Amino acid sequence: MALPAGLGAVGALPTATDPTALSLNENPFPPLPSVQTALSASIEAANRYPEYLPERLRSLIAGRIGVADDQIVIGVGATGVIMQVLHAVTDPGETMVMAAPTFDGYPIFAQMARLRSVTVALDAHGHHDLEAMAAAAAGARVVVVCRPHNPTGTVEPAADIDWFLSQVPPQTVVLLDEAYAEFLPPDSRLDTMSLIARYPNLVVIRTFSKAYGLAGLRIGYGFCAPALARRLWTMQLPFGVAITALVAVAASFDAEAELQQRIRMIAGERRYLQRRLRAAGVYSADSHANFVYLPGDWRGVFDASGLRVRHYAGGGVRITVGDRGSTRAVLAAVAPPTANPRTPPEDAV
Repeated sequence: MALPAGLGAVGALPTATDPTALSLNENPFPPLPSVQTALSASIEAANRYPEYLPERLRSLIAGRIGVADDQIVIGVGATGVIMQVLHAVTDPGETMVMAAPTFDGYPIFAQMARLRSVTVALDAHGHHDLEAMAAAAAGARVVVVCRPHNPTGTVEPAADIDWFLSQVPPQTVVLLDEAYAEFLPPDSRLDTMSLIARYPNLVVIRTFSKAYGLAGLRIGYGFCAPALARRLWTMQLPFGVAITALVAVAASFDAEAELQQRIRMIAGERRYLQRRLRAAGVYSADSHANFVYLPGDWRGVFDASGLRVRHYAGGGVRITVGDRGSTRAVLAAVAPPTANPRTPPEDAV
């Protein structure tokens, strides 16, 4: 479809299927055909405001995951939900605990909320040090755990997460970031309904940006105990969620079988990439998301490759899983295999 001539004044749109765009953990596929059709139909109502507060979207998601409507909060992506939590429960100068490295947004969000960031290093294989995080949380207002973790993709066992939550003081809010949970097999997922029932200070964060392939529409949500959710709902921005969000989520839920097929394709491509990396002698963290993480010093390698990946301090890189062409390009970039370590250094992450 031809784009408006005036778009040239603001720059071209991103390419939906760019095989070199491997830095933001985007879904490599455009939205499902049925979702695209629903979105196209919704444009006719673009002259009208959305709901004052996103009650219908809230109800739709609540019914889907099996909680009451008043346990859901909606945000402009997961980042919007995170900021609602920080605005609702923190005061400037309080402490926010996070892993290092972690999702790039968390240090920025802490700065925006005028919080003091305390970081706890991951271990050499990219896992949380939950004991150290629990100790740090004793004096904090908010503590963040990502599962699967971003950028390493590692997953802490359910029993370890439960233990961690039991150690965090009740006045400390725990953000359990599940942005990539849809990529986990059922036996690796947490019983989040049980967790929020037992831990009223827990907020589970999810997004439609990753597995659902709707990053450009900015739709995220959180769920928690009703009392905390009511407090977070007071930060809900009026007219803050577009009409397209409701339409896209409803259409995505109706296309669940197609969505699951895409998730299986991405997970299968990640496993293929991981196997090929191991065969080439390249160590990667044990990722369970739609990306892989290579500790070590890879900056020069990928700067010369033409691939856009996410770089971290020390030279480590996070690589989004794309299509088979992207995988071949990644494998070509990391050759020759004899130049790369099979095991991570102790300070790899």
